[in-house]
Amino acid sequence: MAGADGNRRIKKVVLAYSGGLDTSVILRWLQTTYGCEVVTFTADLGQGEELEPARKKAEMFGVKEIFVEDLRETFVKDFVFPMFRANTLYEGQYLLGTSIARPLIAQRQIEIAEQVGADAVAHGATGKGNDQVRFELAYYALKPDIQVIAPWREWDLTSRTRLLAFAEEHQIPVTKDKRGEAPFSVDANLLHSSSEGNILEDPAIGAEEIVFQRTIAPEAAPDKATEITIDFVSGDPVAINGEAMSPATLLTKLNELGRANGIGRLDLVENRFVGMKSRGIYETPGGTILLTAHRSIESITLDREAMHLKDSLMPKYAEIIYNGFWFSPERRMLQALIDASQHSVTGRVRLKLYKGNVICVGRESPNSLYDTRVVTFEDDEGAYNQQDAQGFIKLNALRLRLGGQIGRRGGSL
Repeated sequence: MAGADGNRRIKKVVLAYSGGLDTSVILRWLQTTYGCEVVTFTADLGQGEELEPARKKAEMFGVKEIFVEDLRETFVKDFVFPMFRANTLYEGQYLLGTSIARPLIAQRQIEIAEQVGADAVAHGATGKGNDQVRFELAYYALKPDIQVIAPWREWDLTSRTRLLAFAEEHQIPVTKDKRGEAPFSVDANLLHSSSEGNILEDPAIGAEEIVFQRTIAPEAAPDKATEITIDFVSGDPVAINGEAMSPATLLTKLNELGRANGIGRLDLVENRFVGMKSRGIYETPGGTILLTAHRSIESITLDREAMHLKDSLMPKYAEIIYNGFWFSPERRMLQALIDASQHSVTGRVRLKLYKGNVICVGRESPNSLYDTRVVTFEDDEGAYNQQDAQGFIKLNALRLRLGGQIGRRGGSL
């Protein structure tokens, strides 16, 4: 059968494979529809699930080349941390937990495709979501001539009933809990978990406690605050309470601390890149702590105008990542600027974690721009001449005074 773009027959395809019902159906569908060899790739990004069953399922389908890889350290070091250097929030709230995982999966798929000589890649994202865009933009950026198969845009398995019927016809094991419609869908990695669909589709109805995967309710959190310190070097966290940790280990520890204190819940209606609004329940316990800590250490180490410029660019940077343009030249350009701003962002932040809140109670740095001699209300020993403010104010007021004179004469501003 011709490939997705219709230009040549597909011989071998690398499938992003979770081992769940949907991707298992996709695996068999690729084999029967395209008559091609399928290579499976399963990534451990800290989703908290056992991945060896995915290997066994792939073997059951006759897959000869199976890749199951632990990418947690790469994920945090090369994707999560660079994003957090910008204090990235999409639409002011979302820490982009799903968005930042897709480029890594796509990158590894392309590397495997080149390694095994595959001429196509496939993913299990639906035709209504953002992930299809994120996967495919990454594929084409990294290997422009790759063929892409998106089964949800091609097949006629458009209902749960048809999907299950296909599974039964092709001897795909379906557990009892997968036979009924799931109350909501979940996507998870080391940075976050996201839940959406079905019982969560009405944004007027609050999420029940069963939805939350990564956090206890803030009301159930301890009545005593947990105090911690986080050390930063050049913008990245390197230690908690003085103990040095690898990137993935550090984020795992922050997740544990956040979970125990009910931190990181978000009920969001967002604007998808494909044009619709979507409601999701997000949990980002460690990331929420990290965001407050990073902003706190920046507050004493970044120059005012550098900080304000960086903050003004953040919404665009967030949109680029959300929309799937991680491998674009504009993201690389912004990343270079963001990374350059972090050279002096080194020091220690002290935080209190309390019933869903992250509170900075102290920050210190060898590169601090905070000078107590200048800001003190006591005698500053000549460090700041208050009379200098008069000329500063008059110069800044000049255009306002000129405008005010015109206004008095009846002119428009």
